[in-house]
Amino acid sequence: MTRVIRFHETGGLEKLVIEELDIGPPGPGHVRIKVEAVGLNRAEAMYRAGHYPTRPQFPSLIGYEGAGTIVALGDGVSDYAVGQRVCVLPMISQGDYGIWADEAIVPTRILQPAPDHMDPVTAAAIWMQYMTAYAVYEVAEVGPNDAVIIPAASSSVGLAAIQLCNWAGAIPIAATRTSTKAGALKDHGAAHVIATEEEDLVERVMEITGGKGARCAFDPVGGSYVDTLAQALAPRGILFVYGGLSGQPTPYPHWPMAFKGASMRGWVASEIWNHPHRFAAAREKVLAGLALGKLDPVIAKVFNGLESLPEANAYLESNQQIGKVVVRF
Repeated sequence: MTRVIRFHETGGLEKLVIEELDIGPPGPGHVRIKVEAVGLNRAEAMYRAGHYPTRPQFPSLIGYEGAGTIVALGDGVSDYAVGQRVCVLPMISQGDYGIWADEAIVPTRILQPAPDHMDPVTAAAIWMQYMTAYAVYEVAEVGPNDAVIIPAASSSVGLAAIQLCNWAGAIPIAATRTSTKAGALKDHGAAHVIATEEEDLVERVMEITGGKGARCAFDPVGGSYVDTLAQALAPRGILFVYGGLSGQPTPYPHWPMAFKGASMRGWVASEIWNHPHRFAAAREKVLAGLALGKLDPVIAKVFNGLESLPEANAYLESNQQIGKVVVRF
């Protein structure tokens, strides 16, 4: 028997319960891992609350990013070995598997060898943030002196976007509601910080860019503020919307986009990892960045033990963090 977190109905953190389950041996193409750390994501919180596009089938497993050690192999597994350290990538529909557990069964297709120089906490914090933020590199193709607006910049994905922009020679402009986190964001590489409740974003972006506007905006919030972001774009700029944290409908800002020939598009990390050639290129780029120190996951806070997951999620949902929230088992 192994301890596993599941939930039997959508709702608040109190819906997460620890249960003893016999998860059995791994099937063909699968491995059993001892989970050593998990990185938390907003998508998991939305899934638990019933606000995610994928609806849970109850009782539902949860948790899809982390790091661990393989303890058993299923039939046909030849590219991994017992005792090998691995990262679990969130390349699955939520609920299909769940690694908020002492041990878990996962398919090898969602594994990557853990970088040798990384401890489990850092290894659990790599893939969701950099694969999501990779849009600014792969699709927008930002380069030297391109300005990039990054709302919710203190999130792990926001900080990943800042690092990718700096590596490309671009100008990361962190957008945050108040100036409370401004110093920390600059310490983490933001060239400029705009407190959107205290300053006019469009005016500041135009000031920073000499009236040119931003090459792209990378937004996890959505809602009516996309009109403001569109006004701050350069001609033929790109407005990415990769989340719906506002909880509000997201309109298409027609006139700002039309007059600039700009585009607005949705984005999720699976757009990369569902295409093997794109995933391979992105994976190698991320691994190179980690090895060179150009990319370095920022850990906001580490919680300890499976039973700390509700508390860790409460911290994530409080918006206090700067970087990734990780639970170490």
